[in-house]
Amino acid sequence: MGHASLLHAYDTFFETAKSYLVISNESEYKAALEELDRIFEQAEDKPDDPRNLLIDLLASAVHQYELKNEGLGAFVEESNSLKPDIALLRVLMTQYKLTGSDLPEIGDKTMVSKVLNGSRQLSRQAIEKLSERFGLRPGMFFGDQP
Repeated sequence: MGHASLLHAYDTFFETAKSYLVISNESEYKAALEELDRIFEQAEDKPDDPRNLLIDLLASAVHQYELKNEGLGAFVEESNSLKPDIALLRVLMTQYKLTGSDLPEIGDKTMVSKVLNGSRQLSRQAIEKLSERFGLRPGMFFGDQP
């Protein structure tokens, strides 16, 4: 493929993908996230899958938009500052619509509140029970990658 062909292919790609790669509003952001999900579903779990490059491009565009958006930027900053166990616990609570009373593995709702505000740590026993309940590896509570 020559230089002119490469540029033409890029120009065609960029025109098609522009609204996903240069995100300027909430609807484009949501569309990019949905497209990213669809591509994740189609991509093979292999390092040489060419869709990985597209995933990287879209993820980078989404990340750039999130950094520019005050509300999303604050959310990302807050989530990055959380300890892995608290972040995972909050995600589980949101995902499953749980309250402090719904987590007997940790203790009563007061204990759950103390864990969430950082004044108490999850016990080994609580981590084991939560891991079993939600089908997670215990290491995920320590920030280990799946």
